[in-house]
Amino acid sequence: MRRPLLLLLAVLGLVAGAVPATATAAHHERVRPLAQAHAHNDYEHDRPLFDALGEGFTSVEADIYLVDGELLVAHDPEDLDPARTLTSLYLEPLRERVLDNRGGVYRGFRDFQLLIDIKTEGESTYAALDALLREPRYAFLWTTYRYGHVRTRAVTAVVSGNRPRATMAAQRTRVAFYDGRIANQSDLGPGSDARLTPLVSDNWTNLFSWTGAGPMPADEKAELREIVRTAHRAGQRVRFWATPDVAGPARDAVWRELVAADVDHINTDDLKGLADFLRDDR
Repeated sequence: MRRPLLLLLAVLGLVAGAVPATATAAHHERVRPLAQAHAHNDYEHDRPLFDALGEGFTSVEADIYLVDGELLVAHDPEDLDPARTLTSLYLEPLRERVLDNRGGVYRGFRDFQLLIDIKTEGESTYAALDALLREPRYAFLWTTYRYGHVRTRAVTAVVSGNRPRATMAAQRTRVAFYDGRIANQSDLGPGSDARLTPLVSDNWTNLFSWTGAGPMPADEKAELREIVRTAHRAGQRVRFWATPDVAGPARDAVWRELVAADVDHINTDDLKGLADFLRDDR
């Protein structure tokens, strides 16, 4: 009887830290998860996290600032709001959802990524993030690294932006991982360690000139596929940002090449557009 009572209280907003009833209802949406769908700047949608979950996204991105000991979520400093914390927008809803779904963000699916982009100074912000993720209330959520071994759980937290690589690499236990750069040879492929750097990302326009007009040049197509092959051989996933994101033939052309090359995370602000594309493409 205890679990139904707790769920009822959470819906009524009577449990400390409970998510709003509108968000709790989203836990029961039955949608097929889309392994390649990544919500860039997810927090800018009307319902952070839940709009992406409603479309089946399996990776979401939150930018964080350390302000007076709190981790606030926003794109720019002028947008900071003390009520919009990493805890309230992401950690509490993920906790509730994983409990509801018996161990996964989606029932039966345990491969969800929370990409956390550090905007303030790296060492202090990561220290605050590390402490928050390790809190007993949330610790059960995270894929962990312990003494050379990785244990996969419901959510993999990956740190981007001002990430302190040396500090993270020196940790004997970790509850977050490092977002490497494709252009950095120590991050991609044989010189890397997927136990630290399971994800490599980069700005599309720094690596490719093609933005969807006409066929993709053969040399760039070959380069894209070689990047993905190199990463996958090393046990890493691949993401590009700054790909075309305005609805139209050019964006669809780029997305088709990303799917064909087996890129792991396709970046977008248009949740429904990418979800429809991925479902129609199958």
